[in-house]
Amino acid sequence: MRLGLSLGYQTAWSTPADHLAMAREADRLGYSVVWAAEAYGSDTVSMLAWIAGQTERIDLGAAVMQIPARTPAMTAMTAATLDTLSGKRFRLGLGVSGPQVSEGWHGVRFARPLSRTREYVDVVKLALSRQPVAYQGEHHVLPLPGGAGKPLKLGFRPVRTEIPVYLAAVGPKNLELAGEIADGWLGIFVAPDAAADQLRHIETGRAKRGLGLDGFDVVASVPVVLGDDLDACADVVRPYAALYVGGMGSREQNFYNGIAVRMGYPEEAKLVQDLYLSKQPREAAAAVPRDFIERTSLIGTRDRVIERIREYAAAGVGTLSISPYVGDLESGLETLRVVAGAFAESGVAS
Repeated sequence: MRLGLSLGYQTAWSTPADHLAMAREADRLGYSVVWAAEAYGSDTVSMLAWIAGQTERIDLGAAVMQIPARTPAMTAMTAATLDTLSGKRFRLGLGVSGPQVSEGWHGVRFARPLSRTREYVDVVKLALSRQPVAYQGEHHVLPLPGGAGKPLKLGFRPVRTEIPVYLAAVGPKNLELAGEIADGWLGIFVAPDAAADQLRHIETGRAKRGLGLDGFDVVASVPVVLGDDLDACADVVRPYAALYVGGMGSREQNFYNGIAVRMGYPEEAKLVQDLYLSKQPREAAAAVPRDFIERTSLIGTRDRVIERIREYAAAGVGTLSISPYVGDLESGLETLRVVAGAFAESGVAS
């Protein structure tokens, strides 16, 4: 297993300088990858390009580039450019986002996300291969018929024609798709004691290509809060958990709420959602079970973090990407150092 750093996206409480400092420290400490995200604020590509020019060894991961935000050809151009500029350090993470962002921000219908993702990845890979792009799909037709378009190929020679593709997947069918068409999975709310069920769906997808899980990168993004008081540590993570379980999507379509249900918290997940959608975020955060936070985070003392790292490795996680939940930059840097030390002591490094 390897360590990664999940930066998320820019917020009112973080600055680009803070994110760069965290990425550079992770690079110095030997973390394998730094991931940047996007929703409807800061974008992934700009952040990763900025970090690429000011780091040396660490890989640069998109977690994710939103599928409704870009044509697949544009994504291929961007991936090839970032990979070339960074010296083969780019990892392409893709996801359909959710219906609220896809339809409300990008103006793209959310319907049929699985088939849209499959076709999108097909076109991205075709373009990266520097073959003329001709594709006849349900969602993507290139070139457009009846016009002046012709099959084009990528206009420069990238350093790699195959860039690792990761899918952000939640539901069983999407996990199966990730196993079939991608090189890795970007997981959220991953609990070591519940990961076997998720990996089973990925294995089903891998089997369609005659492959096993060897070489497939399971990435678990986990919040980290260090301290002696577990309740206090959990309280730091509660607003994040409540936002996703309760407020990320509609009552009828919240994929993260479904994770909590499948993990054994149907009543608790409903309560969190009811409270959050009733504009009671504090009450929703308080209703998140501490057990759920403990199972999906690294919280507590250094010794406890060491044991949890071992549990994630034993569950089949290939990259443990930490997201320090701290109040200032220096605390974030110290969290990176403590987790790196705990990782070394755990004995799970690949």
